[in-house]
Amino acid sequence: MATLDELRALLGEPRFNWSDPAPWTRLEQDLGVSLPADFRAFTDAYGPVEINEQLYLEHPGHPIRNLGEKIQESLELWRDEDEAEFLPAPAGSGPGELLPVATATTREFVFLRVPEEPSMPWGVGVLETDTLEFVSYELTFGDWMLAYLRGEDVTVHSHNLAPDRPFYRPLT
Repeated sequence: MATLDELRALLGEPRFNWSDPAPWTRLEQDLGVSLPADFRAFTDAYGPVEINEQLYLEHPGHPIRNLGEKIQESLELWRDEDEAEFLPAPAGSGPGELLPVATATTREFVFLRVPEEPSMPWGVGVLETDTLEFVSYELTFGDWMLAYLRGEDVTVHSHNLAPDRPFYRPLT
């Protein structure tokens, strides 16, 4: 599993550095599931962030760019029967469902796949709305993010927007 240190080595020092677990506790209670530790650690370090002028992540403790609100809005969209047909599993936070957690300017949606059993690992899935192709990755969020930052093809194509090295901009 990729570590926060490996991600930091590619992306640079984080500036958000959130330490209060209360927003995560509220979000996880609302969702009825404990989110993966690597996703929480990355989000706590970098906060609401735009990576490579492409990938957007929110944080549950931020008053404006709130992850919980973004997830709820996205779930409403993906539970609409016209949109749901593009996903290989229902959108939601139950076992086997797809939890929308990030978006990209290149028209992708990033989902965490909730494990069927608590002992199973989380996965990542990306829907390309241009082609309506959903690609599942048997990777943790940290491993998927590490591949993305390295410019590997994980459906969100960062190498086009970050030819020299990955970079980020905090969102306020």
